[in-house]
Amino acid sequence: MSHQERKPRILVCADLPLKAKETLESVGDVSYRPGIEYDHLNQIISQYDILVVSRSIKVSAETIERGVHLRMIGTIGAGVDNIDFAVAKSRQIAIVTHPDAHSIAVAEHTLGLILAIARQIPMINRDAKEGQKLPAASMGTGLSGKTLGIIGYGRIGREVARRAQAFGMKILVNQKRNTPQLEMEEVESVDLTDLLHRSDFVSIHVPLRPDTKYMIGTRELAKMKKGAYLINTAKREIIEDQPLLEALNAHHLSGIAMDVSPSKTDHFDPLLLHPHVIATPHIGSITRDAFLQATLHIAEEIAEFIQGLKFEAVLPLRIIPMSKIFPHESIDQKRVDRLKIRLMEERVLANPPIVTEVENKFMVLDGATRTAAMKQLGFPHAVVQITDQEQGLDLHTWFHVILGIEGDQLIELLSKLEDISLVPTEPDKADEELFEYGALCYLQLNDNRTFLVQPAVGVNRLDALNRLTESYIGNAQVERTLEKNIRILRSEYPAFSGLVIFPEYSVSQVMQVTLSGRYFPAGITRFIIPGRVLRLNMDIDILISDRPLHEKNRWLNQMLEEKVQRNAIRYYREPVYLLDE
Repeated sequence: MSHQERKPRILVCADLPLKAKETLESVGDVSYRPGIEYDHLNQIISQYDILVVSRSIKVSAETIERGVHLRMIGTIGAGVDNIDFAVAKSRQIAIVTHPDAHSIAVAEHTLGLILAIARQIPMINRDAKEGQKLPAASMGTGLSGKTLGIIGYGRIGREVARRAQAFGMKILVNQKRNTPQLEMEEVESVDLTDLLHRSDFVSIHVPLRPDTKYMIGTRELAKMKKGAYLINTAKREIIEDQPLLEALNAHHLSGIAMDVSPSKTDHFDPLLLHPHVIATPHIGSITRDAFLQATLHIAEEIAEFIQGLKFEAVLPLRIIPMSKIFPHESIDQKRVDRLKIRLMEERVLANPPIVTEVENKFMVLDGATRTAAMKQLGFPHAVVQITDQEQGLDLHTWFHVILGIEGDQLIELLSKLEDISLVPTEPDKADEELFEYGALCYLQLNDNRTFLVQPAVGVNRLDALNRLTESYIGNAQVERTLEKNIRILRSEYPAFSGLVIFPEYSVSQVMQVTLSGRYFPAGITRFIIPGRVLRLNMDIDILISDRPLHEKNRWLNQMLEEKVQRNAIRYYREPVYLLDE
C-alpha cells in the first residue's frame, strides 16, 4: 500500500479519554506512548504523520526536522511554548490546541490564589491543624474595593478581570497593544510603572519570551505599593527569585502566590519554603473539565484535518460545537421561543447563522435568534456559514424607530433610568455633538425635540446602552431602519414617536468588546455579509444526533458536493430581502 493510500499514523504522547481515542482511531492508525522520553521520541517520529503531546513533552526543532512525514501537531495545554513554533510553521506543519479550554481553569486558579494569599488560608489551615493559637495578623485582607493590576490582557487576563470585578475590585491593565475592547470595558489601561505603584494585588499573565524574561526585578518590585501581593500563574522566569525574596524579607510585599514549576531539582527552594509564599506546581490549567474539553477538541480537529474536508471548495459551511458559538448582541426571547416551536415542528433549519472566527471561537454576526433557539433546544452542534473581514465583511448601524408611545411618556420613561442622562440639543447639531461629546446615541422625537443620551458617571457605556434599549423596547414597539429623515419616517410609520440614532461601530470593536463577555443591544449592528447562503434547509436531526462531529461534517460536505453535481447551487450577486424569522 502506498503512503497516499494508507491510514495516517498518529503518535499520541499523552493520556486521552476514551471518546478522544475513539475519534482518532476512526481515522488513523494510533500508537500510544504517554510520557515518552525525548530521545525515544526523536528516534520514532519519522514513522508518523500526526503527533499529539501533553505540555510536558518537548517538541524541538530537531524533533520536527526528524519528523519527515509530520503534517500536524496537537498539544494539550494552555500554550504552545513546548513546541518550536517557528520551525513547525516553516515546515507548514499545522499546530492545533485549545487554549480557551484552559483559560477559565487558570483564571479560576488565579482567583483562588488571590483569596488564599489575601486571607492567609494555607497558613491558618496549617496552624489550626497543629493546634496553634491564631495571631491577630492572621485576619488577612479583603478584596472588595482593592485594586488588581493585570499584566497581560489576553484570554486569561480577561477572564481574571471578569471574576475579580465580581468581588468589587478595580482593574488596572498593562497591555502593550491598546484595543477597542480596552476602551469599552470597565478596566483602566496604564503603563507598568503606574500599575505597580497603584495596585494592591498584581497578577501576571504574559508568555515567557526574551522581552518578558525577568521583567519583574529589583526596580519593578521597589515600585510596588508597600504591603501589596504578587500573583504569578505564568512562568517562574518572568520574576527574579532573589529580589523577590528580598522584598518579602523586608516586608515590602505582604505575600506571593505562585503556580510555577520549582527551579531546583532538590527539595530546598528558599522562595517556595518562605512562610509568606503560597505555591502550587504549575497546575492552574489542569482540571478534569479543561482536560476533557481540550482533548475532545483536538481529536475532532485532527479527524477533520485527516479527512481533508475543504468546506470552502463548495461553500463556507461547517458544523461546529455549540459550545464554541457566542453572540455579540442580546436576544428577544419571544422571537426565540417562536422559532423553537417552528424548528421542532418543521425539523428543518432554513438559513444557517453567519459567524466569524475569533480566538478559536465563533461570534454570531447574523442569526442570534437561530443560534439561541438551537442552544436552548440542546443541540450539541450547529451548522454555520463562516466569513471574515478579508471576504469583505462590513458593518453598519440600524437606527431604532419607536412607535406607539407619546413623546412626553417616552421622555418620562427614560428620565427614570439612573444609568443615563438626557441632554437637550438642536436637531441640526445632534450628529456633530454625538461624536464631540462621546454620547451613547441621540433621540429625536416626532415634534423634533432632540436629546443627547449620555452615560452616568462611573457606569459602563455598554451597560448603559443595553438598559436604555431594554427600557423602550419593553414599553413600546420598535422597528429597525437605515433612514434618518424624520419627515419620511412620519409618513412611513403613522404611530411614529421618535428615532434613536446610534454611532457607527467597527467590526473589530464589536469583536473585541464581545470577547470581554458583554453584548451589544439587540438590533443595532447590521453586518454586511457577501455571499450569504440561503435555503440550506438542513435536517435538524443531523445536528441533534450523537454522531461524531467529523462524521457530521463529512455528511455536510458530501451533500454539498452532490448539489454541485446536480447544478443545484446558484450564486446571485444582487442584494436580497430577507424576512425575519
